[in-house]
Amino acid sequence: MDLLLQRLPSPIGTILLVSDGETVRAVDFEDYEARMRTLLRRYAGDHELREGRAPRAITAALKNYFSGDYDALDSIRVETGGTAFQQRVWRALRDIPAGGTLSYGALAAKLGMPKASRAVGLANGANPICIVLPCHRVIGADGSLTGYGGGLPRKKWLLAHEGVRLKEAA
Repeated sequence: MDLLLQRLPSPIGTILLVSDGETVRAVDFEDYEARMRTLLRRYAGDHELREGRAPRAITAALKNYFSGDYDALDSIRVETGGTAFQQRVWRALRDIPAGGTLSYGALAAKLGMPKASRAVGLANGANPICIVLPCHRVIGADGSLTGYGGGLPRKKWLLAHEGVRLKEAA
């Protein structure tokens, strides 16, 4: 399978956008390229990754998101690979509206598995398509920012961009 890697500027650093020409396979940040490549090997199987352009509709949707049209991401088709459980968690991320957050426990409960908050956290952390599958909208039960593959400053920026008011650290 041929995959195309496009580098896009954004307010929070260069984004790596990987597509198969129709769907998004990975979105990550340039300073986390090694992790992105590891996740691609795990979830996309055998592939040839080369520099190229993603479909214009995908890049336009990402640019529109950064311009304040949060619903623009809904039009992006994704293919994640992963286990059935991971896919279920990643699909559920798209149900968290921009400007909203859920705790890991609340997301697990929403999936009908209230005791699976740690498993949800692990799946969330293995999400290969950040921003589009908005893992940044999952926070700690106490409202605190918890891990984010792109770094906590980016998570904080994304949430603030979407209008989320975070608790100040004590």
